[in-house]
Amino acid sequence: MSTTMTISLEPRPPMSAPDAPRAPHALDAAGAATRAARLESLLGDPHDPANPHGIAALAAADARREPPAATEELLAAAGLGAEFVPAGSCGRLTRADLLAQVLRPVFRRDVALGFGYGITSLFATAAVWAAGTPEQRAAAAAPLLAGGRASIVHHEIAHANGILRDEFTAEPEPEPQGGPGRPGGGYRLSGRKDVIMNAARSGAYVVYARTAPARGPRSHSVFLLDADVLAAARASGQLAHLPRVPTPGMRGGLFSGLEFSDCLLPGRTLVGREGEGVALALRTFQVNRCLIPAVAVAAADTVLHSAVRAVTAGRTAPVARRWHKPLAGVFADLLAADSMATVSLRALSLLPGHVNVLAAAVKYVVPDMLRENLEELAGVLGGHGYAHGDAQYGALDKLVRDLPVAGLGHAGTAACQAVIVPQLRSLAARSWFSLPEPPPGLFRGGPHLPDLDYRLLGIAGGDDFLTASLVGAADRLSATRRVGGQMAALSDLADGFVNELRGLRADCAALPAERAALAGPGVAVLTDRYALILAAASVLGVWEAQDGTDGFLADPAWAVLALTRIGGRLGIAVPDLPEGCLAQVLDELIRRFRTGRSCDLEGTELTR
Repeated sequence: MSTTMTISLEPRPPMSAPDAPRAPHALDAAGAATRAARLESLLGDPHDPANPHGIAALAAADARREPPAATEELLAAAGLGAEFVPAGSCGRLTRADLLAQVLRPVFRRDVALGFGYGITSLFATAAVWAAGTPEQRAAAAAPLLAGGRASIVHHEIAHANGILRDEFTAEPEPEPQGGPGRPGGGYRLSGRKDVIMNAARSGAYVVYARTAPARGPRSHSVFLLDADVLAAARASGQLAHLPRVPTPGMRGGLFSGLEFSDCLLPGRTLVGREGEGVALALRTFQVNRCLIPAVAVAAADTVLHSAVRAVTAGRTAPVARRWHKPLAGVFADLLAADSMATVSLRALSLLPGHVNVLAAAVKYVVPDMLRENLEELAGVLGGHGYAHGDAQYGALDKLVRDLPVAGLGHAGTAACQAVIVPQLRSLAARSWFSLPEPPPGLFRGGPHLPDLDYRLLGIAGGDDFLTASLVGAADRLSATRRVGGQMAALSDLADGFVNELRGLRADCAALPAERAALAGPGVAVLTDRYALILAAASVLGVWEAQDGTDGFLADPAWAVLALTRIGGRLGIAVPDLPEGCLAQVLDELIRRFRTGRSCDLEGTELTR
């Protein structure tokens, strides 16, 4: 019997005014599944060329560099904006893993649609859910509940791309009674930023503005610019909207700019305390880093279905042998990516003070894994992959362009490295091989997980609970090695990852204590190794947690193949695939394709 980590959570303050009514929707896991199924049905068959919400129609809007108006109107009518508002503020947001489930039907059709109408509104308002007053939460919720949007206006960071380049400054107004930022005090907002998602059509902006000239942890503050503030700024000529900006991915007219000229912001616009912007970003971006990989898996799932269609259409014979390895391998990778993303989303509720590094790791490794998968699937699709905008096969072309934008490209990778690298030395010293295993709900889910509360998320440190589960799983599997076959292979793989963790611990213990010295390709390799070990731990944890309801997931074949591929990326020795393992995974993939099921852990019924 393994020892598990216990959870002790302090009582949570209300997310809104004490008498705020709870949203009149089923907000549990069953309710999320119902809402996801309804969206799937409303959006229709994505591969129907006549469907105004299908792949072909969405690609046509992208080619015209304009948003898909009809589909966005459908999502607004379905109340998608309420999914980003906490239940205490009359929305439907309870748990992050349930939110990902609801969003997947949108992302299966178009990543740009999911970002342009939806998920970025959560990224914007997250700071308000974490530190806002009841009045600010109500103001942030209002446009989303009415079918509108909110935009996040990022501060500038190193390795910046267009989205993360340039920033605004907010100078405190002189205030004779009390310090800056107190009720009655105000700020003057100035600056120009050319690339902001939905800048031209949002009902609220959440601005990360520089309030201190020196670099440091208290250099920025967060401001909520609601409808009243924006109306006053436009009327006074202190706010100007800049033209649309063409981008290589997500081309549908989503990006434009803003320029503020000495714009007066009332003191009530300050979210949290002055100088708290960096801390709020570190806290809230954890949710973003877990959500993006989870919904990106759904987008890649559509491409995998297209690849299966390409090799089975018009054929009665079995799939040609040359396609077995790439198709089954990508399917196993999607299950591994979904395992890691789902575990991290549940951890936001179960272990909120310990997710900082895991969130960076999942955002670091899953998009890169999906990029490799798209390259493999391009080989399977062949000439079909060049069918731009095609209803059957056009998903690959668009996702190849959109996925880097979704992950913020190199800037997003560098930001994740900046979170992970400083923690490796301390994790090696205090966490690896010394902590108890996490609670079973991390891998099983279920109806009793706590709600997501942004205010409980830790911003530094924390323990590594996933490596503890890896070590525990390897110990338990050692007793099954004598069974042979797939179980023996699974045990050998688990031992291989544990040995890799031991080597990583030795290498990280030798890292310099000075943060300034943590640079160079060698440190980046340590990050790669660690993130892939966490991916392997997620796969083992999810496989062990199966209760037999899904016979395929309870069988070790998919886990063996997924871990073999992760081990190959790590460069560790892996056993040969047991006989029949590849065929078993491929058969399940073909079954899901023919019965219209998604290729993730849920195996959701799709519209056809």
